[in-house]
Amino acid sequence: MARPVRVRIAPSPTGEPHVGTAYIALFNRAFARSHGGQFLLRIEDTDRTRSTKESELAILESLRWLGLSWDEGPDAGGPCGPYRQSERTEHYQRAAEELLEKGAAYRCFCTAERLEKMRKEQEATKARPGYDRLCRRLDPAEAHRRVAAGEPCVVRLAVPPEGATEFADGIRGENVRIAHEEIDDQVLLKSDGFPTYHLANVVDDHLMGISHVIRAEEWIPSTPKHVLLYRAFGWEPPVFAHMPLLRNPDRSKISKRKNPTSLTWYRAAGFLPEALLNFLALLGGAAEGDEEVFDVSKLDSGFELSRIKTSAPVFDLKKLEWMNGQHLARIALDVVLPRVTKAIAAAGLASEAALAARGEWTHRLVD
Repeated sequence: MARPVRVRIAPSPTGEPHVGTAYIALFNRAFARSHGGQFLLRIEDTDRTRSTKESELAILESLRWLGLSWDEGPDAGGPCGPYRQSERTEHYQRAAEELLEKGAAYRCFCTAERLEKMRKEQEATKARPGYDRLCRRLDPAEAHRRVAAGEPCVVRLAVPPEGATEFADGIRGENVRIAHEEIDDQVLLKSDGFPTYHLANVVDDHLMGISHVIRAEEWIPSTPKHVLLYRAFGWEPPVFAHMPLLRNPDRSKISKRKNPTSLTWYRAAGFLPEALLNFLALLGGAAEGDEEVFDVSKLDSGFELSRIKTSAPVFDLKKLEWMNGQHLARIALDVVLPRVTKAIAAAGLASEAALAARGEWTHRLVD
C-alpha cells in the first residue's frame, strides 16, 4: 500500500526569508494538495550561533503573505507546529546513541585546531577535503572513558570504506550513484548536544512520516549520507526529488549580489503575491502549453513531479515585473484597494483611517 503523501519545507532562520524557500514550498504544497496529502513547515534552528527569532518570524510572515499555508500548527487549526528542531533535541540524541551502539557512527575528539591544520594541509597538497578518520580507529571502550572524563566530542557518521550509495531521483527519473570514497564522515551530533542538518533532517522526516523530500539540487551530494542513515536505522527512506536551482541571468546561483533574494524585499517593492507565485511556478515548469499568466491554485489538482523542468531556470526580474503588471491589470479594485491602503499606511504617508475617511478620493487614486 502506498504511503500517505506528506511533504515539508524546512527553512533555517538565519537571515532574510529567501525567494528559494517560496519556490520549493510552492511545489511541495502543490504536490501535497494534488495527492490529498499534507504540507508541513519545520523550522531548522539548530544552528545556535546564527538562528534568530526575528528571522523565523519573517519566514512565517512571508509564507502567510504568499498564501503558502501549512497543514499543522495552531494557526492552521492543527495540534502542533510549525515544528522547531531546537525543541526536539532529545530525539536526535537518542538517535545518535542508537547509531553508536550499531557501529554506524563513532565519537570524534579532534580539536578545532587539529581540524584546521588538517584542512590547510589538504589544500596545500590538493588532497580531497574531508575528515581523515583518525578517531574512527579509537577503541570504543577508550572513547567511552574519555566521554566519562568530560572530554568534548562530536558524533560522526561511519561511512563504509568501499562501494557506493545509489538512490533514485523522483524528478530526474534516474538513479544517482556516489562512491563512498567521495563521502565525508559527516558530523551528526555537535559537542553541544545539538544535531547537524543531516541527522536532524533524517530523524524528523522519519518521525513526521515524510513520504517525499522535494528540495533543491544542491542537496544531491548529501543525499547518500541520508540514505546511509536510513539504512542504519532500518527505516524506509522517502522519495527524493531535487529541483533545479534558481539562477541569475549569467547562470550563476541566484544570490543577493546580483538579484534581490529576500521575500521581504519583494513585498515592500509592491509585487503581488499572486504574481511572484505565478513567476516561480513558471520557472519550475508548471505551465501547460504556452500559458504564462495563471492562478497557481490550478496546481492543486493533478500536479506531478514529472512536470518540473530539470534545466536551470533563470530568475529574470524584468519578466517578474511584466508578470506583476499582468496580475495588477486583472485584479478587481475592491481586492487591490485594501492592499494599497495598507502599503500607504505602512510607509507612514497616511493612516488607514484617514484613507478610509476620504473613500472616494482613495478609490480614484488607486483606480
